[in-house]
Amino acid sequence: MPDIQVTSTSPEGFSTSNRIGDWELTIDATGEEGPDPNQVLAADYASCFIPAFRVGADKEGFDDLGTIQVDVAADLDEDDDLESIAFDIHVEESLGDSVDDVVGRAENICHVHAALREELHADMSVNDGANL
Repeated sequence: MPDIQVTSTSPEGFSTSNRIGDWELTIDATGEEGPDPNQVLAADYASCFIPAFRVGADKEGFDDLGTIQVDVAADLDEDDDLESIAFDIHVEESLGDSVDDVVGRAENICHVHAALREELHADMSVNDGANL
């Protein structure tokens, strides 16, 4: 049995309903009835990176980062394929000189980061000590 099972159904058009365990997610290639696949990938990347960032920070001695917000900016090429992704990461806790170490650990932990081709790894900036 596979580790992940998803049932995706599209009775017509470009909208697809995805059943993931008890959850349902609608993805629409046109962006009219739900987020499009590139938007979902960008959100999935950030949603995976945030807990990886928390774990990386914990390993660097930070046990409570407070709120983390990631603003994602993604660019598409002329074929509407993802060309670049950037994260502007806002963290309530001040990380000082440990920022790069935390980011490096998070990159090693995040499964989506590992799954993407290297050219699509997010360019990251971290704003620690943010008032969120």
